[in-house]
Amino acid sequence: MQKFWSKIKLIWTDSSLRRKILFVLGALVAFRLLSAIPIPGINTLELSRFLTNNQFFGILNIFSGGGLSNLSIIMLGVGPYITSSIIMQLLTIMVPALKRLYHEEGDLGKKKFTQYSRIITIPLAAIQGYSLLAILESQKILVNLTAFDRITNLIIVIAGAMLLMWIGELMTEFGIGNGVSILIFAGIISRIPSEVGQLIFSFDASQIPLFLLFIAMGALVIAGVVVVTEAERPIPVTYAKRVRGAKMYGGGSTYLPLRVNQAGVIPIIFALSILLFPQMIGNFLAGSGNAIVLKISHALVSFSQTTWLYSVLYFVLVFLFTYFYTAVTFDPEALSTNLQKNGAFIPGIRPGTSTSLYISKVLNRITMMGALFLGIIAVLPLIMRAVTGISAIALGGTALLIVVSVVLDLIKKVDAQISMREY
Repeated sequence: MQKFWSKIKLIWTDSSLRRKILFVLGALVAFRLLSAIPIPGINTLELSRFLTNNQFFGILNIFSGGGLSNLSIIMLGVGPYITSSIIMQLLTIMVPALKRLYHEEGDLGKKKFTQYSRIITIPLAAIQGYSLLAILESQKILVNLTAFDRITNLIIVIAGAMLLMWIGELMTEFGIGNGVSILIFAGIISRIPSEVGQLIFSFDASQIPLFLLFIAMGALVIAGVVVVTEAERPIPVTYAKRVRGAKMYGGGSTYLPLRVNQAGVIPIIFALSILLFPQMIGNFLAGSGNAIVLKISHALVSFSQTTWLYSVLYFVLVFLFTYFYTAVTFDPEALSTNLQKNGAFIPGIRPGTSTSLYISKVLNRITMMGALFLGIIAVLPLIMRAVTGISAIALGGTALLIVVSVVLDLIKKVDAQISMREY
């Protein structure tokens, strides 16, 4: 405890670190103020009715940072930017030039890569914004809109998405941690008081065992996320001795840490994007007057989180995307080549192809554990809701995974800053 307070004192006495933390807090205040500014033409009664027990928009609201519940000017949140980043990561597999740009051209190449992601964000925000506004208008939530009003609303939500992307990047550059992750974290945290209030309002003494079970499972999820996020598989690496002139270099030993959860929360975002797509189409078609189209719309909307098929597909997609994203972001062959160039080798493994195959074998084994964990975390809220009947999106497995991961990352970044100043 004494060490904790000494760190807090060191943070606030260091002017540079204090400025970074205050900048992040200021950006979060601006973000919450923006999320309270609504777009024009909202029917508030219809909005509250529509959002009641609507799991589809509840999940979207997590990634919008809480802006969707108020239909604010930042209702799209960082969703378009996250989607564009995912698309660019996928393109590195199919386009060798992009792969070289991201992996081989240093900081300048990564800056260009990020700029392409920003450019793609604009059309994605336009598509997502138009679809979302059309759904809301078909549900009579946006009323009495002229063509000019529709165009104005679309421009507003696109500008809001770009503004939030800019705020997130400023937080990354001038603050501490990943700005986009912190914005999602803030949106989740902001929903906890209202959801706890709903649980208290609907409290029934007969459900006390269920609430205790819910709390116990939440604590287990948090502990599991911490353990798996921090878990690593160390691979020993030895540097060969080299003689240059009269001096001998190398000969030391270290290890290569392979994370169990190499993909983070990205596979869950991938899976949600695919599973929410049919529901978005169903909501979009709900305003049609054609009987056949209405049946299709009802079937798509019925494909919701209450069905076992949804849970099974969710688990399978998260499992597969964990392997996929790990393969995209981690290249054993490039790692093997770098080790060989630096005169390093894994004891008992021949340099080159054998090293690459060995690293791939170890990575596949630990990724299976990470994929199973992410899949269980993803479907755990659905299982808990089926067992207990308690639905709390902001307290679900995905939300807890994001919150705990962001907090752990922030703690590591702050500790690194403190260590630099101590030295």
